Amino acid sequence: QVQLVESGGGLVQPGGSLRLSCVASGSIFSVNAMDWYRQAPGKQRELVATATSGGRTNYADSVKGRFTISRDNAKNTVYLQMNGLKPEDTADYYCTLRQRDATNGYEYWGQGTQVTVSS
Repeated sequence: QVQLVESGGGLVQPGGSLRLSCVASGSIFSVNAMDWYRQAPGKQRELVATATSGGRTNYADSVKGRFTISRDNAKNTVYLQMNGLKPEDTADYYCTLRQRDATNGYEYWGQGTQVTVSS
């Protein structure tokens, strides 16, 4: 089992920055991927960014150039640096960890952290 704990959300003005963190603990395999999702009220969940243990990253078009995902594998932590925040970035942000063994895939979710972008 894996536990994920996000932190760093809050209220920020448009154009501001926030840095989200997600610490994973438990039975973590050396090869995995960690993602940030978000869900705004009344909207579908959106995959924001992915970072693999091998160093690959991917971003949603809506955040490219503004958000940066990074990892500290030694600390089992993933970060999401969010710059140039817009009101449409307001959402609950969730961290996930995906890993698999020889027979099964596993996906774990954190409890989420709220980000509000408003003046």
